[in-house]
Amino acid sequence: MCAFSPIWRRIQSTLFPRIEETLGPLTDEQKKLVAILEVVLVENFLPQPRWGANGRPPEDRRFIARAFVAKAVLNLPHTRGLIERLRSDTNLRSICGWQRRQDVPSESSFSRAFAAFAHTGLLAEVHAHLIKSHLSDSFIGHIARDSTAIEGRERPKAKEPAPEPAPNESPRAKRGRPRKGETPMPKAPSRLETQAATMNLEAMLADLPTACDRGCKKNSQGFVETWTGYKAHLDVSDGGHVISFLLTSASVHDSQAAIPLALTSHRLVTNSFDLMDAAYDAPAIREVSRRFGHIPVIDHNPRRSRNKQRMDAETARLYNGRSVAERANSQLKDNFGGRTVRVRGAAKVSAHLWFGILALTASQLLRLIC
Repeated sequence: MCAFSPIWRRIQSTLFPRIEETLGPLTDEQKKLVAILEVVLVENFLPQPRWGANGRPPEDRRFIARAFVAKAVLNLPHTRGLIERLRSDTNLRSICGWQRRQDVPSESSFSRAFAAFAHTGLLAEVHAHLIKSHLSDSFIGHIARDSTAIEGRERPKAKEPAPEPAPNESPRAKRGRPRKGETPMPKAPSRLETQAATMNLEAMLADLPTACDRGCKKNSQGFVETWTGYKAHLDVSDGGHVISFLLTSASVHDSQAAIPLALTSHRLVTNSFDLMDAAYDAPAIREVSRRFGHIPVIDHNPRRSRNKQRMDAETARLYNGRSVAERANSQLKDNFGGRTVRVRGAAKVSAHLWFGILALTASQLLRLIC
């Protein structure tokens, strides 16, 4: 993390004094926001608006993107509340880029800009650049993989009805069983087997369901929780940085997102160990982990067997590092907007979480400066 120190020195010695000279003293919350925005630099990925002097000038979406990062940092639940805060807080408004109260765009302008951010892949590009710039040359001991429930504010997608069997089909054929003397149909490869064989990230992502539906998962106390919405899958480094993120339907099993996450993380950083809980205990996931030169540390899933394999002391010590993913999930939901999803549709929900992940990643980078 030593390479990141010059950025922090510039923020402390140059940026803070310059802003305070213009705006007055900054609060600790505003200093944190300024530092995070200086690390993320989301405005560098957006073009400067052009205006031909005819009609109304276009809104500067660079400022709107900075405002959405501020919304995640301040953990504001509504865009309307963000706009009210921008119009009443001179320092916050200036930090985001607007000088006058009347310069702050309307709620509809914020909504149009957010929709554009959600459907262009901009935020994933910003995050990938952030990780490559500050972590690609660093040694990462392990990456912990986990998922967390994301409550949605929309109706779950109805399940498609099963196809009607043919009138002359036998009862055994309806149940998928071959008749006596017939050769059974070959079993189709599972999604994990297909992912491990193809290794095409775009095809994997297109194959994963993303519609809002119902999901269930055991919590840390062993009780089953159900929710309607989505599931966020995260790869988190041992330093607490979110390396890759993927949003799926709530009903998607954790293991189905493991290989796409692993491939995304492998393109960004280099690590030694992959830490996963028993939900990821599958031969295909272990195979892909070893293919990337990693050592998979995965809790054994006894499934129907009652005999659970126990880890040795050294492996158990490594496995305990998986708690970093649980802490990242908790921080995203409690401090960076993960519990205040007010948009609908997978693309917009993903964009909302991406802003929180950008703020969380920048916050962790600032914490670990040597």
